Amino acid sequence: MSHAATPVLVIHAGAGVIKREMSAAKEKDIRAALALALKDGYARLKDGKPATEAVAAAITVLEDDPHFNAGKGAVFTHEGKNELDAAIMDGYTLRAGSVAGVRRVKNPILLAQAVMEHSPHVMLAGDGAEAFAKEQGITLVDPSYFRTEERWQQLQRALKEDAANRPHADVETAKHFGTVGAVALDAQGHLAAGTSTGGMTDKRWGRIGDSPIIGAGTYANSGCAVSGTGWGEFYMRTVAAHEICMRVTQMRVPLQRAAAEVINQEIPAMGGNGGAIALDDKGNLAMPFNTDGMFRGWIGADGVPHVAIYGDEDDGTGQLLPPPPPAESTAQP
Repeated sequence: MSHAATPVLVIHAGAGVIKREMSAAKEKDIRAALALALKDGYARLKDGKPATEAVAAAITVLEDDPHFNAGKGAVFTHEGKNELDAAIMDGYTLRAGSVAGVRRVKNPILLAQAVMEHSPHVMLAGDGAEAFAKEQGITLVDPSYFRTEERWQQLQRALKEDAANRPHADVETAKHFGTVGAVALDAQGHLAAGTSTGGMTDKRWGRIGDSPIIGAGTYANSGCAVSGTGWGEFYMRTVAAHEICMRVTQMRVPLQRAAAEVINQEIPAMGGNGGAIALDDKGNLAMPFNTDGMFRGWIGADGVPHVAIYGDEDDGTGQLLPPPPPAESTAQP
């Protein structure tokens, strides 16, 4: 049942091996982008807009920033293409929309929102999704818009390793961490979740990860909202986002515990890794991850963005230094 609430917005922009060796300028830019996403999304909440609007606004900022693996900063497939996925879900109505494998949509999260609001379907893919985007007036761009030199060089290294039959040396490429997402609680007490990604470097055969799959990488209901970031095959196999919310709403497990059990126990035990953001209808939030860091942040009643990157950095939640995966975790997807 909905109730008046103090709005809260939580975001992530990917988990993984985030080292302190990144340049001061790059770190400053990333923190500024996270803060801008929080401010833009929260402004919608303060104006009384629904949680879905805040989620879409925050993710759009991150999609437009080349530092993150979504939209402009999307990684390349094995064939040298950019294929993007996104999803959004309204926890109040349980409506959802998602898109997969689009190549010309500037902001896939806006197309996912249009699928939710203006189509009878939940998921559209490829050319059909882009035809719908054109009908809806969603901005389409030439595929060259998504090309960044950093992502292109990531692919070139991966292709050389493929040719030599060697495992990928770059952990981000090997473990598929890049995603952006947001969860929000609006003034009416309604929740929403959204996720957007460029997938994984060197992916083949039209691979789709967890981000656009409702229940795996993205889920919201009346009491819980989750967006994941990590090795998608494991999030699909555990139905991670839905599993967290079921523990919260059906088993009455506290949000932080429920999120940590799935992200820091179930997924690592299978050999996966990553993180998630979660929010309940009381405004409690969780940002668990089992990697060195996760680009993350939140904003609440004081209107001040709280932003963090590293695992040993205070993000305002009291959740520091995530536990390492179990030593026996050697499974592969």
